[in-house]
Amino acid sequence: MSQTSSKQWDAILIGGGHNGLVCAAYLAKAGKRVLVLERRAVVGGAAVTEEFHPGFRNSVASYTVSLLQPQVIADLALERHGLRVVPRRINNFLPLPDGQYLLAGGGRTQAEVAKFSARDAERLPDYERRLEVFADVLRAQALQAPPNVGEGGWLQALPALWKAGKLGRQLQRLDAGLKQELLDLFTISAAEYLDRWFESAPIKALFGFDGIVGNYASPYSPGSAYVLLHHVFGQSNGVKGAWGHAIGGMGAITQAMARAAQEAGAQIRTDCGVRKVLVEQGRACGVVTSAGHVLRGRAVVANVNPKLLYEQLLEPADVPAATRERMRGWRCGSGTFRMNVALSRLPDFTVLPGQGDHLTAGIIIAPSLDYMDRAYLDARQHGWSREPVVEMLIPSTLDDSLAPPGQHVASLFCQHVAPQLPDGSSWDDHRDEVADLMIATVDRQAPGFADAVLGRQIMSPLDLERTFGLVGGDIFHGALSLNQLFSARPMLGQANYRGAIPGLYLCGSGTHPGGGVTGAPGHNAAQVLLGGVP
Repeated sequence: MSQTSSKQWDAILIGGGHNGLVCAAYLAKAGKRVLVLERRAVVGGAAVTEEFHPGFRNSVASYTVSLLQPQVIADLALERHGLRVVPRRINNFLPLPDGQYLLAGGGRTQAEVAKFSARDAERLPDYERRLEVFADVLRAQALQAPPNVGEGGWLQALPALWKAGKLGRQLQRLDAGLKQELLDLFTISAAEYLDRWFESAPIKALFGFDGIVGNYASPYSPGSAYVLLHHVFGQSNGVKGAWGHAIGGMGAITQAMARAAQEAGAQIRTDCGVRKVLVEQGRACGVVTSAGHVLRGRAVVANVNPKLLYEQLLEPADVPAATRERMRGWRCGSGTFRMNVALSRLPDFTVLPGQGDHLTAGIIIAPSLDYMDRAYLDARQHGWSREPVVEMLIPSTLDDSLAPPGQHVASLFCQHVAPQLPDGSSWDDHRDEVADLMIATVDRQAPGFADAVLGRQIMSPLDLERTFGLVGGDIFHGALSLNQLFSARPMLGQANYRGAIPGLYLCGSGTHPGGGVTGAPGHNAAQVLLGGVP
């Protein structure tokens, strides 16, 4: 039997991931009565830190800091609530064939690139300045709702948008050539864009990797250039384009957010999933929890994949036909296989033996765009790439709280794997086989790595979906493809964080500006709510 609470909340948030916590904190700071409901025993969504082997802790899913908005950090006083971010000493380390390697960051990228091409080294500063111009455009519009285009597509509306609002002012400053190039970045492949700038395979691999991170696609796929740009507009500790590590893992970010929300007056309930959104007289007016309790609110705010919201948490009759059709075509699937491993010792790479700053970097095993392309094509045919793309971080080189003295933890972010296996079999039947392959891939670059593994945590696409609600393992709550960006995220006419029915709002990564631990969707949704919730 269901039980109805007599209390009326101003906002009930479904999902205590980082965007839900950010939204709740802003609403509570404005004096609203806010309740956050989280299905799991801990808040944080995919940004959590857990012990996965006795004495070893690590970020379970999301694993690095760059896209988190500085304004969110400041507004919620996250540093006062315990957040501390330290920079990688080197941004990236690429082991390469024939005993070569490329290091990026730490002021050495240009000299490293010169080992492979003097021409590329000469062009690198211009490339970085050009991308920084475009990244500034993204930064300028990340913390505001995009224009709520209703007819046609947002791309067709760009000329009008250039003349309106903050985004328009940013775009108007660009000359005609830069406007065309920015448009190209939304439509062409990462490979095509990088071929315009560079000739050597290592530098194209370094930047091209950002075009496939969390993106089940080849670097030759149209639209992958935007995914590259999406990963460039971040910053860490005020340094644009830098990557950092949160001391205590990614859970330290969301725990700080939860403390900020609670300090402002928000209530958070864990082990409290939502069975459905309650709709009366065509308006969202509350939720029914998994335990059958009815909770009522003036607004319901969903911090879940839009596909989950509209197909599982609402009755079909309550969802407009156009939204149901859009969600049937909502593309999810990251091609992601996520692992954490406990290590008895640091890995020793053949191309750069011994310890050093390169072990604090994102270590990318993907020496060329062609290698990444083969990985994608192999995954589509076979289910997973037999020569996969692996990015490994060893956060214990920067944070000794994660592992016992002298031992370490490593994050393996592995691609490409098919979100659903082509032969119809379950990921449960293949997860250990693929995990062995991922470890063997690292071991080929750092012999002895496999022998140093004391324990491991495996998250196949199916595990990511079951545990965190990431449909098809999609870390972005929907692919960052041209038809799922900006005013079309999640769909035209619903770009302003308002859902398909009155009283319903969205605040997750399935809204603008998309995935990553940014806090931007939560911030933006709160501003919309504060303009509309009495």
